[in-house]
Amino acid sequence: RSTPKKLVAEGHAASNSLFTYAIGKIVLFSKDAGLVKGEQTLREGKFNKLALANPATAPYGAAAVEAMKKLGVYDTIAPKIVQGSNISQIFQFVDTGNAELGFVALSQVAEKAGGSRWIVPANLHAPIRQDAVLLKTGASNEAAHAFIAFLKGAEAKAIVEKFGYVAE
Repeated sequence: RSTPKKLVAEGHAASNSLFTYAIGKIVLFSKDAGLVKGEQTLREGKFNKLALANPATAPYGAAAVEAMKKLGVYDTIAPKIVQGSNISQIFQFVDTGNAELGFVALSQVAEKAGGSRWIVPANLHAPIRQDAVLLKTGASNEAAHAFIAFLKGAEAKAIVEKFGYVAE
């Protein structure tokens, strides 16, 4: 969300064009079918490595830390955390077995069979907003306007939801 807002603030985008088209869902995921059992997994801490994206630069990492703090488990788990730069890298850590479990986007595992997962309740973290904006360079471009209209339409909302996001 910060990049589209920054584009508006710096005058590169139409100020009235900023909107949220999807809200991401964060998932605690493991390839081990029996490992993830909801928040209990975090409370018990029976794992060696928990992967998450860098919370300073990655929205999903920030959401993971916020959720763990709200659950009161962050300080206990912190020594087991391994960080990656983004959720794609975190998924690779878990998928290759370099970490037993990790916080990933639901969109990464929505169609993946096997393993175990827990969709972190939305009330445990700030919304992970996926925003769009119309750049000023595209203000007179019909295709740019058509794409924005598409993102706001029913077809895009259905696609967004199919891949594990909440459509706005």
